[in-house]
Amino acid sequence: MTETRDPQLLRGVLPMLVLRLLAGQESYGWELVTRLRDAGLADISAGTVYPVLSRLEREGQVASRLVASTSGPARKYYTPTDAGRAALARAESAWADLVHVVAGVLDHHDGTAVPSHAPEGDR
Repeated sequence: MTETRDPQLLRGVLPMLVLRLLAGQESYGWELVTRLRDAGLADISAGTVYPVLSRLEREGQVASRLVASTSGPARKYYTPTDAGRAALARAESAWADLVHVVAGVLDHHDGTAVPSHAPEGDR
């Protein structure tokens, strides 16, 4: 699938995706770009990912360490902090809630939204 993604949609979820990938495996920046591409974000660029990593580090959500590389300069590896893991849990919960709401609206082809208090079978 080669459809162009709305960059605004990606901008909103990219920090969550970065934290999720880092929670599974410590990574350096370019490796993270590659992992995101392998996950299906084929058009993601380093120029998009590195600012997210910098912001997450400034906010204390990821920590970094330099590791010597045999193929060039030292690499900066990132891993989530406790604050980053807590932020990830909140983001994943908020995402699940949003997906539920959006799916409910999209599933109603007549344009009416199902009230959130409707019985499960009516949603």
